[in-house]
Amino acid sequence: MTEKSLPDPLEKAWEKVRQSANVHSLQRRITIDPITRLEGHGKIEIFLNESGNVERAYFQVPELRGFEKFVEGRPAEEMPQITSRICGVCPTAHHMASTKALDDLYQVDPPSVAKKIRELFYSTFMVEDHALHFYFLGGPDFVVGPTAPAAERNVLGVIAKVGIETGQKVIAMRRKLREILAAVGGKAVHPVLGLPGGVAKRITPEMQAQIQAVAKEAVDFAQFTLEVFHDVVLKNTDYVNLILSDVFTHRTYYMGLVDQNNHVNFYDGWIRVVSPEGKELAKFRAQQYLDYIAEHVEPWSYVKFCYLKPIGWKGFTDGLDSGVYCVAPLARLNASEGMATPLAQEAYREFYVTLGGKPVHHTLANHWARVIELLYAAERMKELADDPELTDPQVRTLPTATPREGIGVVEAPRGTLIHHYQTDERGVIQKANLIVATQNNAARIAMSVEKAAKGLISGGSIPEGILNMVEMAFRAYDPCHACATHSLPGSMPLLIRVRDPKGKTVATLRRDFDGSVYREP
Repeated sequence: MTEKSLPDPLEKAWEKVRQSANVHSLQRRITIDPITRLEGHGKIEIFLNESGNVERAYFQVPELRGFEKFVEGRPAEEMPQITSRICGVCPTAHHMASTKALDDLYQVDPPSVAKKIRELFYSTFMVEDHALHFYFLGGPDFVVGPTAPAAERNVLGVIAKVGIETGQKVIAMRRKLREILAAVGGKAVHPVLGLPGGVAKRITPEMQAQIQAVAKEAVDFAQFTLEVFHDVVLKNTDYVNLILSDVFTHRTYYMGLVDQNNHVNFYDGWIRVVSPEGKELAKFRAQQYLDYIAEHVEPWSYVKFCYLKPIGWKGFTDGLDSGVYCVAPLARLNASEGMATPLAQEAYREFYVTLGGKPVHHTLANHWARVIELLYAAERMKELADDPELTDPQVRTLPTATPREGIGVVEAPRGTLIHHYQTDERGVIQKANLIVATQNNAARIAMSVEKAAKGLISGGSIPEGILNMVEMAFRAYDPCHACATHSLPGSMPLLIRVRDPKGKTVATLRRDFDGSVYREP
């Protein structure tokens, strides 16, 4: 191994700022580390020029996960359980995408009731997860306020603002939803429901009655949440102006899963892509994803940046000529032509009338779109809970084909999620590829963070709360960086910092993919 002085992945940018500085009293580099209220780890590096304005800002993801590599050599039927361990927030999304990939791998079509049980289970998860983000992760920025003290920008601050009764309602609803997830899926966090060709457990009449009661309550809860959003956010002129501001706006392509009517669907359908003008660019099955999605890498982040292959990578820029696209709630609404349930469709119409028509390009509108999707998921959960076929005991078709390759897709809460497996004739994984929502969004997230930093910081002035408003640019996407970072060939990279009792870094050691070791001081 070779030893070298430690290079900062952003050192060139930092050196440029240092060289341009005429005075040294102004702070030139601002680091937000760790960034908060997201799944995974990340930081934001902001570089100021001599005038105290932002020259560059980087959304950097320093963590690495190796799921695509260490699943190699494992039986394919283990994948729904292994991949659900990628993330403790959205294990159900990986479990379901993996299960659907196994259907394709073994060329087996599940019985109708099995598909309904899967979608019921998944709709329940979407209600629970969207509620988590609105009340616990993204919501505090609006309910409590983007510039409120950091100690108040959390679920406790939300409860203090909207009342203890609302807090009790939120906690009770999430508990009931998780009880349904555990009853149907075997576990609330790491489900064991999905099998190639079906599901592992039928729904009994007693279970159906329990699900029906919770589903009805979930619809009421979703309508209540929409009212909270109207009362707290849409009636506040400052918040609406923030949503509509150019600082939080990007004109990109949008991607989402749609049904045969081009309505939003979380469980199955076609992947639809629309342009910044709202025109359909492509509509394809998951098995064709490699014709449309490609990945770009940058030296300063472990996240791979997806882009539209027919257009190509043109850098971190938006517009018709850029291959950058967006997924997640706002993108799903933009890529669709409506919602498949009546209450959600009414909310969908109001969304576009209020924001000036389709498509909507305002990043912070993701929060409103997420609440509309919460209502759709609750309505769909109720429709499936009331389906008379739900208790049919024939919940699996046994696979008989020789496995070779399988691809599955679902809409995770954070956007389009694709699992792709290649196996030998025994069904042992030879190669796996995961395209997760946060990868799909990575380029636009990086653009959003930099644009927010440039729009909010000027003259070196950084009032209280401004850095949180920069963080709001990524938080609207609800990113999950445990899901989004993967392994590359070579040595597993390693970064070690040694600190003294006062927390000061006294030594740093880094091993790169090629085995090179960098050491400081």
